[in-house]
Amino acid sequence: MADTVVLVSGGAAVTPYTDVDHHAAEGLPAGNTLTALRRHLLDAGARVFTAPARIGVGEAREDSGWQGFSDVPIVLPAQLTINAVGTIDAAGVALAAFVRWLAEAHGVTSLDLVAHSMGGLFSRAALRELQGNGPIVSRLVTLGTPWDGSLLGDVIDGEITLGDAHGDEPTTQILQRSHAYAAANSQGAAEQVSRRFLRNWNQAQPGVLDQVRVTAIGGAHFHDAADPRQLWPHDGLVSLESARAEHVPHEVAPTIARQSFDDDVHSIFFADAFELPWERALTWNPDVHAYVSEALDGR
Repeated sequence: MADTVVLVSGGAAVTPYTDVDHHAAEGLPAGNTLTALRRHLLDAGARVFTAPARIGVGEAREDSGWQGFSDVPIVLPAQLTINAVGTIDAAGVALAAFVRWLAEAHGVTSLDLVAHSMGGLFSRAALRELQGNGPIVSRLVTLGTPWDGSLLGDVIDGEITLGDAHGDEPTTQILQRSHAYAAANSQGAAEQVSRRFLRNWNQAQPGVLDQVRVTAIGGAHFHDAADPRQLWPHDGLVSLESARAEHVPHEVAPTIARQSFDDDVHSIFFADAFELPWERALTWNPDVHAYVSEALDGR
């Protein structure tokens, strides 16, 4: 494990800046996505930072929504804060600026990235921005990242329909709510997590990950049907084959390990919605935490 790990949350996530000594004093210390994973890595002896993120351009001062946080002791400026509902490339610019700030303010020269959901795409965009101008990134670990599309994006794009749910009630509910969710929570992000968009975007990424060891982790709690593979099995938002980057060209991700957690959902939002314990969410599952540590240690 590198002595510095940067955690990156995903689409529509609100996350405070944290370092080893500072975190939100009220609510969940590192937000509802990264709190448990951050605690695990700190306990393992890592020097952990979380990249600040919010809905819209601005500063990550609080999250007044479900399982949020407040009383953040260090608030970074907007240019270092990810707009979690904006475009992938704009988020990458902000994340790259944050990583360069870590170099200037904290002396970070090399690091590993651990990213949830769209945070994996934000991280890849940041790596493209950082090439030759910032700390060295040795590893990228993604949890439920839509490398090759998501349920949300593919429903909006028309590639997944209600019929593809094959009557499975939870999946039907998720697909039915996709358009309304995107309308309420996206400034471009939802359209950019379709398979059609990401296959084109991936074509422009060769070389970015050549020196980065990648681990792609997916969940597969929903598995009541087999086809289409673009949907089944899935974690509530991302299919297993997309989260595992199974169709990403070798020239885009030349060194990649893949792992599945068959009973895990995408996040604690899905765990709560389907009356599952939070430990069934990818970033809250102790078994996933242990695997992330192994990946960072190079095992």
